[in-house]
Amino acid sequence: MNWVNFFPSRTMSLYMGRMFLIRTFAILAALVLILQSLDLLSESGRILAYAGNGDAEVWRYVGLRVPQIVETFLPYSVLLGSIITLSQLNQNSEVIAMKASGLSAHQVLAPLLVAGMFVALISFGFNERIVTRATATLEQWKKVEYGPLPIDRGDRSNVWVRDGDHLVEVLQIKGRGNATQLYGITVYERRGGSLRSILTAKHGQREGNGWRIDGAERFDVAAGKIVPIGSAHVGEGVRPDQFTLSHVEPDGLPFTALKEAVDDLKLAGRPTKALEGSLWHKLSGPLSSILMPLLGAVAAFGLARSGKLFFRAVIGMSLGFLYFVADNFALAMGNLGAYPPFLAAWAPFLLFLMIGEAVLLRTEE
Repeated sequence: MNWVNFFPSRTMSLYMGRMFLIRTFAILAALVLILQSLDLLSESGRILAYAGNGDAEVWRYVGLRVPQIVETFLPYSVLLGSIITLSQLNQNSEVIAMKASGLSAHQVLAPLLVAGMFVALISFGFNERIVTRATATLEQWKKVEYGPLPIDRGDRSNVWVRDGDHLVEVLQIKGRGNATQLYGITVYERRGGSLRSILTAKHGQREGNGWRIDGAERFDVAAGKIVPIGSAHVGEGVRPDQFTLSHVEPDGLPFTALKEAVDDLKLAGRPTKALEGSLWHKLSGPLSSILMPLLGAVAAFGLARSGKLFFRAVIGMSLGFLYFVADNFALAMGNLGAYPPFLAAWAPFLLFLMIGEAVLLRTEE
């Protein structure tokens, strides 16, 4: 059978797809408006608390926060849009007319599944190009308490590393691997948990298995004196990746950049399971838009005049919200290392895909 015959007529398919998209994005707009207003009530005081901030900074916060809200609540909007669309089609006996023309339940849902795939593609592109940048910028802005943002040149700053009993603080790191350059170095030299001396230097670079620092000075805590020592070798066994990959924020990185960070951490022998789960979820998350029409399909079938349409809509909504609960639970278990990363990201999607098919076949086919 030609795959085109799997869909209703072209007119009916466009009609259903347009209904679904209009309701989905209308619900999303309403959710964003309400949730952003509530969020702004709690955050505007902190923004205006910084001297010199005004309306421009408040609107800047809105511009950075809205993409995060859209990313979080788009799947919910798709679920509600699916249920409202299918309920209306059922209420108007349009589903009955399509069934009477010989269409199966899967053929009735086909236009919504294609529209859901379109939403999933938009969601993935939106997350990659806009949400990650907004998240990274907003996190940096919060760290400076909504003050002026420093110029981001891809460097790392204010990194702490442990070297045995000693603590190493570096104000700025440039480069990667053996070409890593350290600036503004402070080594807190401790013995038995007690601070004995503080070593400071302006610059350091990789040398052997440690780091050579130039223009160093040591402050002896007991004597209360500063002694110039020139060049010195510190941080034996401290790897460059401990400075450059000290913290990876998966929500602030697009898929390719996060994959590169995961690969670098793997080469350094550091744990990556939580980041791998987030990496896979960047693909499985947007695909939930395809799953929602299937979970909400229970609202499409059955006689509306039987009085059970509302009950069916509630069942569809419950299945959708159970998916979101299972998805968040699996990600949490993946972050704890209880689930493998691939399973943590994909298991809820595959499980509820089978549940949706089973419910659809049991109730209609």
